[in-house]
Amino acid sequence: MPSFAPVRSVERALEVLLALNRSPVSTLEQLYQQTRIPKPTLVRLLETLQGKDLVTHAPQYGAYRLASGVKMLAAGYHGEPRIVEAAAQPADALTRKIKWPLAVAVLDYDAVVVRYSTIPNSPLALLHSTINMRLSLTGRALGRAYLAFCSVQERKALLDILKLSTNEEDAIAHDHATTMTMLRQTRKRGYSLREPGIRPVSRTLAVPVMEDKRVVASLGMTWIASAISDDEAVARYLKPLQDLSHLIGTRLGNL
Repeated sequence: MPSFAPVRSVERALEVLLALNRSPVSTLEQLYQQTRIPKPTLVRLLETLQGKDLVTHAPQYGAYRLASGVKMLAAGYHGEPRIVEAAAQPADALTRKIKWPLAVAVLDYDAVVVRYSTIPNSPLALLHSTINMRLSLTGRALGRAYLAFCSVQERKALLDILKLSTNEEDAIAHDHATTMTMLRQTRKRGYSLREPGIRPVSRTLAVPVMEDKRVVASLGMTWIASAISDDEAVARYLKPLQDLSHLIGTRLGNL
């Protein structure tokens, strides 16, 4: 629950923008019927929005419509914000059910970066947070799940970049044959696991997140290595992870 009362003027301004979005042009009377905001207040709101290039007024028709400035309101809403919005609620729900923490990671040049984590909802998490943690594309499960399922052209470009990496977790990328074998196995199985020697106290199982047959992120579950084996984790949790990945992809298509 919010800790303070909502700002009514902001609510009303947003109500006006939403109402204008439903029709190419709207008269003052139509806006009043949709929002029930008093007309004098509507006029002040519309003039304020007009001053910000969000609304334009056609006096000859007595009507208002959205201006091109509204596009800037959505300029930052793409890629990562969309993925986080699509993933957050169902990922939280799955963690409440299985208890282990989940993470959603996206590509960032030569690694994947965790952009959402259900650690706050997990009683079994070993870390306080993994948000913004950079993970190797070849050593970490979340990175492998992305690299194995991206396009051939993207994979080639990423592997060329990784050949120059001095990160110890990228060492496998310097052995092309071993890397390609690992990626083929990952694609065949449909999931990836973290390289055993990296942070052995825990393990991670990861799957790709697809949108229109294109990988846009990876989804992983981390557990305490001494609690269950890799085979047990795959048997118990691969299907729920794959179902969640499919749901995220569907939700992305609906945004």
